[in-house]
Amino acid sequence: MAITLSSISSTRRVRPPRVVIVGEGKIGKTTFATMAPNPIGILTEEGADNLDAKAFPMAQSLAEVYEAIGVLMEEDHEFQTLFIDSLDWMEPLIYKEVCARNNWASIETPGYGKGYTEAATEWRQLLHWLDELRAKRNMGIILIAHDKVKTINDPMIESYDSHVMKLNDRAGALVTEWADVIGFAGYRLFMQEKKLGFGQKETKAKTTGERLLHVEPHPAHCGGNRFGMRDMALDWNVFAANFAAATGAGQ
Repeated sequence: MAITLSSISSTRRVRPPRVVIVGEGKIGKTTFATMAPNPIGILTEEGADNLDAKAFPMAQSLAEVYEAIGVLMEEDHEFQTLFIDSLDWMEPLIYKEVCARNNWASIETPGYGKGYTEAATEWRQLLHWLDELRAKRNMGIILIAHDKVKTINDPMIESYDSHVMKLNDRAGALVTEWADVIGFAGYRLFMQEKKLGFGQKETKAKTTGERLLHVEPHPAHCGGNRFGMRDMALDWNVFAANFAAATGAGQ
């Protein structure tokens, strides 16, 4: 195709977002995903039994995950959102596939981090097929992950602890780069100070029980988005309203 000035077009368009939700167990990550428009789940762990949602049979292999994505790409359906629950249980399926392909006893077998490098290639393939599904069927994608606390060594400041995805660092970096929105699901906290006498005091973190979706960057947890959205309640309807306002969706 010849490139001319007439071939220039605007890059701006609103598509369903690629969302990653990270947080502790039972805080409402899966509930959030099942409230999205016409959702269908690919499950790699149990945890959605009490929710009224459609899902494929629990995936026992990476091939079954790809097969489910292929069904959504090729067959007629009315699903508008795919959620995967969860990424940290997806990771062992990726390791199993990579080890079988290379005849390794474990992902550590080749040494020098080569197993994790090979696994990162498979993560890229998975994310690629999710993008293909989104492009072909205009489906939103929600990926769910548990959290872990990691010490961050920053040469600019002192080391600090942060809540990150419970994934190998290479995989976590790939998912972070891929996502349009990374939200950390947590409770609203406040500090309560109690005087103990003799000039002593005790400070404890308390919660109101309110669940928040942190989509702004913060040293204490993962989070960020491409749309300038601010932290909000952990509720799909609230998220959808904020996304629409930030992107002009539906206008």
